[in-house]
Amino acid sequence: MNTAFEGLKQILDRIEARCQQAGRDPAEVQLVMVSKTVPAERLSEFLANPYQQPCVFGENKAQELKAKAQALSSHHAAPHWHFIGHLQSNKIKDVLPHIALLHTLDRLSLAQKLQDKLERMERKLDVLIQVNAAREDTKSGVLPEEALELLLRVNEMPQLVVQGFMTIGAHSPDEQEVKDSFKRLADIRQQARELPGLRPENQSLPHLSMGMSGDFEWAIEAGATLVRVGSAIFGARN
Repeated sequence: MNTAFEGLKQILDRIEARCQQAGRDPAEVQLVMVSKTVPAERLSEFLANPYQQPCVFGENKAQELKAKAQALSSHHAAPHWHFIGHLQSNKIKDVLPHIALLHTLDRLSLAQKLQDKLERMERKLDVLIQVNAAREDTKSGVLPEEALELLLRVNEMPQLVVQGFMTIGAHSPDEQEVKDSFKRLADIRQQARELPGLRPENQSLPHLSMGMSGDFEWAIEAGATLVRVGSAIFGARN
């Protein structure tokens, strides 16, 4: 096996094992490889790996995503790009042409600006509503009690298709506290699915983006469909 893929293989094996333990189909869980600070040349190696089809990279800085997406756009196995960082309104133009999914829709003003831009582009965008399920001051996202209200407001914007919710697990050594933050997001999705008046394309809310290198297995137990793993695949960041 190519040593460049060892970390990826280990993570995919752990995802499969935890899904089996949780009674879930591993096909329900998509790995988003968090590629921040990893150069495009190294990412191009992963496009030819035997495990990940299609290849999904997650970036958290607009300029870095734009540069890498442009560099890899002509590759015969061009990746899917997800934006997983805090999106500043003035960076929308750099991100929109490249991403398949925005994980971090965290405020009404951003939704309105995305709607306006997408309307001019005559296209739609899949989004996740970011929730600060752990209620930590250092994290972005709406509070749990605000998530359904934001969903209802975004539901009025036809260019935005809400695919579910995203959170970052509690920053705590207490395993149960981390698990509780993931369960809170799953509960919000269940409540959202019962809301009347959602557009048909916003009703199924198939995705829960939660879990990173240190806690993705707990997130899978709680129902994660997208796990965001970087350092366990690419090594420590510079």
